[in-house]
Amino acid sequence: MKILILGSGGREYSIALAILNEKNGHELFFMPGNGATCSLGTNLNIKDYNELAQFAKDNDIELTIVGPEAPLVDGVVDIFKEHGLTIFGPSKKAAQLEGSKVYMKNFLAKYDIPTARYIETSSIEDAFKFTDKLTAPIVVKADGLCGGKGVIIAQSHDEAKIAISEMLSGKSFGDAGLKVIVEEFLDGYELSMFAVCDGEDYILLPAAQDHKRVMDNDQGPNTGGMGAYAPTPLVDEVLYQKVRDRIIRPTLDGMKKEGAPFEGVLFIGVMVVKGEPITLEFNVRFGDPECEILMPLMTSSVSDMFYKAATNRLGEIKVEFSKQFAVGVVMASANYPYSNSTPAEIIVDDVYHEEVQKYTHISYAGVSMVDGVLYADGGRVLVCVGVGDTIKEARDRAYMRCGQVHFAGKKLRTDIAYQALFKEAK
Repeated sequence: MKILILGSGGREYSIALAILNEKNGHELFFMPGNGATCSLGTNLNIKDYNELAQFAKDNDIELTIVGPEAPLVDGVVDIFKEHGLTIFGPSKKAAQLEGSKVYMKNFLAKYDIPTARYIETSSIEDAFKFTDKLTAPIVVKADGLCGGKGVIIAQSHDEAKIAISEMLSGKSFGDAGLKVIVEEFLDGYELSMFAVCDGEDYILLPAAQDHKRVMDNDQGPNTGGMGAYAPTPLVDEVLYQKVRDRIIRPTLDGMKKEGAPFEGVLFIGVMVVKGEPITLEFNVRFGDPECEILMPLMTSSVSDMFYKAATNRLGEIKVEFSKQFAVGVVMASANYPYSNSTPAEIIVDDVYHEEVQKYTHISYAGVSMVDGVLYADGGRVLVCVGVGDTIKEARDRAYMRCGQVHFAGKKLRTDIAYQALFKEAK
């Protein structure tokens, strides 16, 4: 099968690795890909979606998988379907669940899906009045897409009002912040859950836990994610069922009523408060780095799952996962997430240790290839993934792999999966 993957990050690299591991002779294309995906397939430079769809038709692409949110919000799925192509991802209308936090919060309220108390507004006065009714910390969110960085957890009312002012003025996130959500802070633990959907049916994947803060002990600013692990022992079958019944099913039913059946990945940011799942947010694609740890745990066909979901036939298959755990550790550039960094050559030691060779791998993201040399371009550069029979074993293997990767200014957290390890120790 010829498969086109849209995106350039570790998420897309990981999807490609999982597909190639099926050994079914798939041929992969990436738009745009990165400096390492050229070793997995063919990188393309076709930015116009209509031209890309025509390329897919002319080259007999049988399945297109959309990784990041921006093309989805821009309507790439609608364009490909107009050309009679099979593509995995939600329509432009359905992608509003991520494209507009205001749309998402109002949808949750309309269909009685548990979420935090909130106000959505473009009025600084109304936002301030609602803020005064809340107890700090207070959550302030920009309405539009901000690359995973449009959420501020203010530790005081004054800090919340500064965040509101900077968003509404356009200073913080430009047009994406000209409407804001102010909501109550929920005290619990956060999970990432993913449902692969075909508009009617869905498959709930093992729950993961992401680490957003840039430094150990959850210190520093939020990032796109500095590491993740799955499955998490913080979830039992009772909680999974609550998520199915209270969040996923009413969301799929609600989206049908809205005239936008949801097809693709529904990423649910869940806060568990006293055993009850509360919806923090929806995204409409796999999380990054959660995707990097979920893909290697799948034992059934990854390409078949995407294809069946894209053709509304999920009910025909059973998606299976190993009983192992996976841990991913992000290695970022020196100035991440504050500013850009100077490109730095990446040196990866030869692997002689059988354990590292068999149970770890690298998913590349922010990299370029120049004259056969791989460079860290800045941001999140790569993810070192380890798999094991316990979370500790997977974590230790991931960090072993980190020790074999070198580039100037590399930055990583040393405590990925600490919450799960603490629970294991107890």
